[in-house]
Amino acid sequence: MGNFMNNLRNKMARFMYGRYGIDKMGTFMTGTAMGCLLLSLLFGGSFLGRGLYYLALILLIWSYFRMFSKNTGKRYQENVKFLLIKNRISGPLSRKWAHLKQRKTHVFFKCPSCGQKMRTPKGQGEKHVTCPKCHTQFTKRT
Repeated sequence: MGNFMNNLRNKMARFMYGRYGIDKMGTFMTGTAMGCLLLSLLFGGSFLGRGLYYLALILLIWSYFRMFSKNTGKRYQENVKFLLIKNRISGPLSRKWAHLKQRKTHVFFKCPSCGQKMRTPKGQGEKHVTCPKCHTQFTKRT
């Protein structure tokens, strides 16, 4: 059994040689397709259920096409565009989430002259702070 699995793994590796493989966009499309399939089961034979089923089918076919493609340059450019859009949407949300997680251990404040956001650990009493942007010095209670 072990020899069979090794042979299968080697054949798959040879088949995938020179092909693009999976990336963040492919992972997102596959996950979205699985979500659409689950929702289509929930909505049954309704118009929405059938639409979600066909959307999932299209996403899976597209993700497999990208995975097995030998045009790696074009697939890479598609992934870069996807990541730029994803980061434009999720970037501010992830910064807010990090701010919420750190609020128990850090004090967040703005520079009085330029408005640069800064943070310092809590519980250090009065602290002299220098803004990294405009070099204004001021005192902040932490």
